[in-house]
Amino acid sequence: MLKPLGDRVIVKVVEDEEETVGGIVLANNAKQKPQQGKIVAVGEGGVTPEGKRLPLSVKEGDTILYDKYAGSEVKYEGDDYLVLHEKDIMAIVE
Repeated sequence: MLKPLGDRVIVKVVEDEEETVGGIVLANNAKQKPQQGKIVAVGEGGVTPEGKRLPLSVKEGDTILYDKYAGSEVKYEGDDYLVLHEKDIMAIVE
């Protein structure tokens, strides 16, 4: 299993539907980059200059919205994930 360090989280990206409401199938290059995913692992949090650990405000299982071009894409055991810093997370979907 992947374990992120510091204030990073690992996200399983939620892919958008390939069809529009009218039933038109979109080509891969016409789709927008996804911005929603589910957190599968969280780091221990950032550290202040004084050495104090700051816990993350998100947890495993949260569905989030993140900045469009944020993070690093990684492949692990055949699955695609995104590694993000907490600052790149815009909202928790409830």
